[in-house]
Amino acid sequence: MGKKKEYDDTDMTVEIELTDGEKVMCAIVTILTVKEKDYIVLLPLDEDGQSSEGEVWFYGYKEDENDPNVEPELFYIEDDDEYEMVADAFDEFLDDEEFELMKDS
Repeated sequence: MGKKKEYDDTDMTVEIELTDGEKVMCAIVTILTVKEKDYIVLLPLDEDGQSSEGEVWFYGYKEDENDPNVEPELFYIEDDDEYEMVADAFDEFLDDEEFELMKDS
């Protein structure tokens, strides 16, 4: 079982609707650019705003460049190779974050 992390109202969150119609609030972990495409990394939260699973979800991410007020579009990553590229990029992101934390302490 992973560590529980609590999120407060200052954290960026987004509510997504799953294919079965269930709505899940997620914390936005980061946005990654891989091969000139943007992807968003989301951490699903429970009703109390906590994450106990520690799993993250990857989605394609697209903003309307002409109108920043338009909701960004999220889409499923259906290609296994593309998903692996995003997962690898996220691992690198985590390694970089860990390095920065170690450097700052």
